[in-house]
Amino acid sequence: MTVKNAFYAQSGGVTAVINASAAGVIETARQHPDRIGKVYAGRNGIIGALTEDLIDTSLESAENIAALRHTPSGAFGSCRYKLKSLEANRAEYERLIEVFKAHNIGYFFYNGGGDSADTCLKVSQLAETMGYPIQAIHVPKTVDNDLPITDCCPGFGSVAKYVATSIREAGYDVASMSATSTKVFILEVMGRHAGWITAACGLASEAEGEAPHILLFPEIDFDEATFLARVDECVKTHGYCVIGVSEGIKNKDGKFLSESGLTDAFGHAQLGGVAPTIANLVREKLGYKYHWAVADYLQRAARHIASKVDVEQAYALGQAAVRIALDGKNAIMPAIRRLEDAPYSWDIIEAPLSEVANVEKFMPRDFITEDGFHITEACRQYLSPLIQGEDIPPFKNGLPDYVRLQNLPVERKLAPFKV
Repeated sequence: MTVKNAFYAQSGGVTAVINASAAGVIETARQHPDRIGKVYAGRNGIIGALTEDLIDTSLESAENIAALRHTPSGAFGSCRYKLKSLEANRAEYERLIEVFKAHNIGYFFYNGGGDSADTCLKVSQLAETMGYPIQAIHVPKTVDNDLPITDCCPGFGSVAKYVATSIREAGYDVASMSATSTKVFILEVMGRHAGWITAACGLASEAEGEAPHILLFPEIDFDEATFLARVDECVKTHGYCVIGVSEGIKNKDGKFLSESGLTDAFGHAQLGGVAPTIANLVREKLGYKYHWAVADYLQRAARHIASKVDVEQAYALGQAAVRIALDGKNAIMPAIRRLEDAPYSWDIIEAPLSEVANVEKFMPRDFITEDGFHITEACRQYLSPLIQGEDIPPFKNGLPDYVRLQNLPVERKLAPFKV
């Protein structure tokens, strides 16, 4: 049987566990030298393929690849770059085939979210549209937890654990100071259209009066008067109010409260920070002293408090991607299927990329309380298993001991290509 090399790349916003998926792919590929030669990683995602900027992972020790499992961020660099259609930019696809041919690449593993699934689907169609045989498998990843079919997305469980922990700890702080100081604290978390991360903040509130008291979801239109009345009631009842807010909340006209007027590389509106907007509203209308924080990169980089379940799933999906490719399949995403809530059990199924690409999974309405300000028991039952267990990285000199790979380049064989 012909031995082909594999291409692996990371795409979109990185997570605390995307490198665990990379380890799953690379370690599993190394177990099949009769089928897979080398695993080449794209430096900075699909851009590495287009520019022939490849990394030879076979030059990394087994110890360093294993250490990826506990190292956050993207070990090979990521990108926000979406392939256009074949009709719109045929040159990109011709370039991919040129690079794949030059380096004997027959397997394509793309580790990312919804836009990455779309890119992977387009690459999977190269055989049909341009006559080049390639097996493209999408490895799911997104802190937003908004991919369809899969029970959850690798990266989300660890973000969920981080924000629930952070808002609980901040809640204790505010409670202790509220008599003479801060009355309102606002934590802004990621989530453009789907409120999964905001919902995870709600796990910290396990009894009446515990923080967070109010959650603001992108699925629920923001109503200023109703919100302010709830904040005022909360402060008068409990002495303080802790709020978890999604970056993507909108008003009844569908406009982001934090829209900056800029767009990102995918054409999405660049969001400019909703926490200070909410905080100023509280100050101007209610006069309460406040503090706010934006979790931003901290929430997705926090490997020190990663969910053990999340790490295990991220690694397993990397393994499964290679097995699916070795089975001769194409245009597939390995996905998590929940078997039981308690004790949580799951397995891996195969999702067709045609049903994944460009599809977003939003919070079900029955996961949000009727008043729109918190999570229901059904949501808690869904979320709770995903943050279970700790997978503590090794520490050295009091700090997490993460790995930095050599990332040695593969010799270029082709003329330069401008992206």
